Amino acid sequence: MGTVEFESVPQSVFTILGHHVDMLVALGRGDAINAMHAPEYHQSLYQKFLHRLEGVSIDWEGLYASWPPSKEKLYELNSDVHIADPAKVATAEGWDNDSLQEIGTNVGPWFGNTLSGTQQEPPSGWPDAYDYYTLWEIFGKIAEVFRERERYEAFVSVRESMMETISAGLPSESEQLSAALVLFSTSGEKIWGYKMNHPGYYAAHTRPLGATDALADAVGDGYGDDGRNITLDTELLLESDPYVLLVLGPMAGSHNLDDIRSQLEDNEVTRKITAVQEGQIYAQGARRQGPILNLFQTEMTAKQLYPDQFGEWPGYAEGDPYPEIPAGEQLFDRQRVADIITGAGQ
Repeated sequence: MGTVEFESVPQSVFTILGHHVDMLVALGRGDAINAMHAPEYHQSLYQKFLHRLEGVSIDWEGLYASWPPSKEKLYELNSDVHIADPAKVATAEGWDNDSLQEIGTNVGPWFGNTLSGTQQEPPSGWPDAYDYYTLWEIFGKIAEVFRERERYEAFVSVRESMMETISAGLPSESEQLSAALVLFSTSGEKIWGYKMNHPGYYAAHTRPLGATDALADAVGDGYGDDGRNITLDTELLLESDPYVLLVLGPMAGSHNLDDIRSQLEDNEVTRKITAVQEGQIYAQGARRQGPILNLFQTEMTAKQLYPDQFGEWPGYAEGDPYPEIPAGEQLFDRQRVADIITGAGQ
């Protein structure tokens, strides 16, 4: 990004992807967002989690759906800052370095990082000027823009406390289960698998849990070295034979977990998978995550993989919010997180 300076804290904020949106909500800036990719999807997903944070709410109805972005619309929005990765925007049709510089100069600067999700190779013209960061490093830089160092450090403290609990409770390597993280197409004709221990913030909620990735060595159509996805068929999923199957989509409202379970049980190939036979099929949220989703999803996944160590996952019911978990079995303090976001007690 080079040197980015602001005369005052930005009041109107353009975003594209969910990890940046999450960071802004965490910093108490959710109302400043004027655009995001798939606002209906993000509203549906985030309402499930924020339901458990007292006093925290969102309303993104009618926001500009910002991918791919229109230069004309960016002029119209006149945002103080574009919390979006210019290297990612450069891949959209009609955008080049001149266009990026024009918006950065005439409207508001670019400030974001997306390709760290899987440490994806930058587009042409960017490799020598691109650095990869963890989710929490990106969050720290966004916090600087909004002069919210205190909120950022408070979030880090909550996460560190949770990770200490998890690290102390993880079973030995020989006792860790094999798992697979997958997404089924809405038609049911395709399955995508994702590397659970790959570098990048897409795996920030699975990598620390040390589970054996059943798909670690799997190679399917469309697989790339950046770990973004593997296109699976049922035979390859059976060959990988995970003990636990983590399914993306149900919490975002794009899939019904009960229907997926039934389809897997009825299929002559997938019914042989250990996770299907043992009933170990669980809902996940989203890989593109910021600090809020990361806290919830790390807790969720710890319980789904290791219920003996971290308490049973109560299950996700279609259309419901993130389930209620008894206070003694929560891996992080909901009220503390809500207070950080709302500024209560500051």
